[in-house]
Amino acid sequence: MLIEPRAGRLAAWGNALFAGQVAPDDAASRAVGDDTVHRVVGLPGEAGPVGLTLALGRMRAQGVYGLRIALPAPGHPLGLSGPPEFNAAALAAGEAVLASGAPLGLVPEVKEAGPAGDVLTEVVWRCLPVRQAPGADVPSLGEAERELAEVLRDATEALARLDVAGAGPVAQARLAAYRARMERGRQVLAPGYPVRAVRVLELAQRVGALVAIAVEPDGMAPGAVSAGQIAERDRLLRPVERAARRARVAAYNAYAESWERQRD
Repeated sequence: MLIEPRAGRLAAWGNALFAGQVAPDDAASRAVGDDTVHRVVGLPGEAGPVGLTLALGRMRAQGVYGLRIALPAPGHPLGLSGPPEFNAAALAAGEAVLASGAPLGLVPEVKEAGPAGDVLTEVVWRCLPVRQAPGADVPSLGEAERELAEVLRDATEALARLDVAGAGPVAQARLAAYRARMERGRQVLAPGYPVRAVRVLELAQRVGALVAIAVEPDGMAPGAVSAGQIAERDRLLRPVERAARRARVAAYNAYAESWERQRD
């Protein structure tokens, strides 16, 4: 995945708002990002769809003090806590936001329209009830950082031997473009997050980009023509991709977890 999940942007800037680090309109704007508009439907007390600024304010009034994310994949309900209806919707979307302090969760539905180069993107966040319980398989920041470093180290040498780790010209161009974006210093996370969370997310972003580039068919090295080699590449990359997703969730959830420790 070369872009950050919408759930991550919403959670990060919502948390910055709850912490008093940014103004409501600024938080909503940063959560929307390059999309055209975001709305929330099904929010308790609201009969119809509302904008993010109002939705975040309503959630805070209902006792929400932090936002977490889930990045589930088939067979891996990462960050989910139930009930089954919410888990199914989150799995279909591949991401979700869960509130701390109120049994609310948000799942995005994305609609795009318009010609290439002029696409309008509307995101509707559907509010659903969730269980107030720890999310599945979410590591601490320290665990996530160690795991990601270990699986990356173990996989890199094997992938290099296979020569299928994204050495083709298209892959190299994509990797160069990704590095250029990183060097421009785009902000990761939002004000108020611990330094370690920023470091873990930056590592997870780099690893996620490398995985996405490596699995592209036109990103393979010229010698990577064997079906057996490709299957082995995919086997080696699965734990790396899983570790990167776990690290992302740990980083985005660090604010809510830190706040809960202070409340205990």
